[in-house]
Amino acid sequence: MNSEIKAGLIFGVIIVVGLVVVGMIFSSLDQKVESNTVFEDVSSLSNIDKSKFKKAPKLVGIANYLNTTPEKLSEEIKGKVVLYDIWTYSCINCVRTLPYITAWNDKYSDQGLLIVGIHSPEFEFEKNPDNVRMAVEKYGIDYPVVMDNDMKTWKAFENRYWPRKYIADHEGFLRYDHIGEGGYQETEKIIQQLLKERAAAIGITVDSTSSLVDIEEFQHSMFRTPELYFGYKFAQNRNQLGSDEGFQPGRIVSYSEPNNIDLHKFYPIGDWKNYEDSMELVSDTGSIKLLYNAKEVNIVTENNADLEILLDGKPLSIEYSGKDITDDNILRVAEAGLYNIISSNASASHLMEINVKGKGFQIFTFTFG
Repeated sequence: MNSEIKAGLIFGVIIVVGLVVVGMIFSSLDQKVESNTVFEDVSSLSNIDKSKFKKAPKLVGIANYLNTTPEKLSEEIKGKVVLYDIWTYSCINCVRTLPYITAWNDKYSDQGLLIVGIHSPEFEFEKNPDNVRMAVEKYGIDYPVVMDNDMKTWKAFENRYWPRKYIADHEGFLRYDHIGEGGYQETEKIIQQLLKERAAAIGITVDSTSSLVDIEEFQHSMFRTPELYFGYKFAQNRNQLGSDEGFQPGRIVSYSEPNNIDLHKFYPIGDWKNYEDSMELVSDTGSIKLLYNAKEVNIVTENNADLEILLDGKPLSIEYSGKDITDDNILRVAEAGLYNIISSNASASHLMEINVKGKGFQIFTFTFG
């Protein structure tokens, strides 16, 4: 989706107002973090002018509620600091943020923080509640998750990115906005700040500690292959398919063995049907070749198949084997979603070949780290 860019870069956007008092508060926040306190003097928090902040939009067009009900969630949101996490379960950038979000839920939920996962799907299979429920269980998500299958809540937030975190204060004003991975310490400091504001407003005390969740952050390769899309609509204007046959919308294409392989392009071999968001293997076997640069490779797939992975013409060694590869060098696709096939310590260029056994196998995208 050209206008819906999955954000892998690490950057954040704090909603800023041009009022001196707010600037002083954020300056104070930075200083008190260095001294292991956050807004210890909460008496000044009542002076914040919120006229420049927007209210969080309503959750609209929700197809399913996981870990909650519509009535329960509506009541829970009232008077809470709410972190809205817009994500989708086959997005590797989203998945990398989940350990932090679940840790914040464990740490702050009894202090007035409510986390709401807004699952806005990129692919059709992500609209299936059974698939999303399986992902929620897999990643240990206990907080409410709403399925925004028609992207109506996504649009209400005027969002264009996966993942994206918005934080609303206890009065419902959006006070923070972060796009993509990273910014975890900054985000947690904002959570602490807004919980202090809430406590001061309702006359309670909260844990004054400013210690932050300590989780090792994934380090991206500086130079890496961009996400590669197999669907002709998703790949539009990206020039990622290297095969001479090109995309042929809605048709079964017999892709031939390439004479040359270019970096950052993929080459299917065999009979593949072209869909808007994917390619489907219509013969019993087929293959995909790819020359990439990264230290990590992930694949988003659907329908049962066995995939043999070769790297530079050889079976994967332990040094490169991803967490979803079996001991016999096979990726067994049994569920629709994200699989890690390459994981190494350093970024480098490699020729990868995937030999597919399984008619009906569908591939949506490669992602890299």
